[in-house]
Amino acid sequence: MGKRRKARESALQILYELEFDRSDADQTINRFWREKKASPEIREYSRWLVRGVQAHLEEIDEAIQSISTHWRVSRMAVIDRNILRLAAFELLKADSLAPAIVINEAIEIAKKYSSPEAATFVNGILDALSKKIRAAPSPPDEVKHVAKRRKKD
Repeated sequence: MGKRRKARESALQILYELEFDRSDADQTINRFWREKKASPEIREYSRWLVRGVQAHLEEIDEAIQSISTHWRVSRMAVIDRNILRLAAFELLKADSLAPAIVINEAIEIAKKYSSPEAATFVNGILDALSKKIRAAPSPPDEVKHVAKRRKKD
């Protein structure tokens, strides 16, 4: 299993815990890593995912809800909802990742932590979200340049 997969699975476990214990995310992350062993790269990517999902939760949930017309995000199974949130965050915020890889990783994680039916559900939502993101008009080059500079800061 690759480092990113391990980081995603760890982030899923942390987000799952945060669903029931809404304490400080950093405390939950630190507590999680005290009990687990992983490389610094896995820990850092997992931490980035959890903090990113938490920071952009409203935007992520709105994006998922805009696709999922028959399921409210709040009514989705906790695991499925958080798998979708992780992948949606990567689709929305990680320009360097190929959407197909993000979606495939989410499907595999859904198969492991949820069910084959959940994997199909996750695939449908994320595929539609990816298409919607690609169809959205790109910001002017000047705005892209400022956004890239902010990411580096």
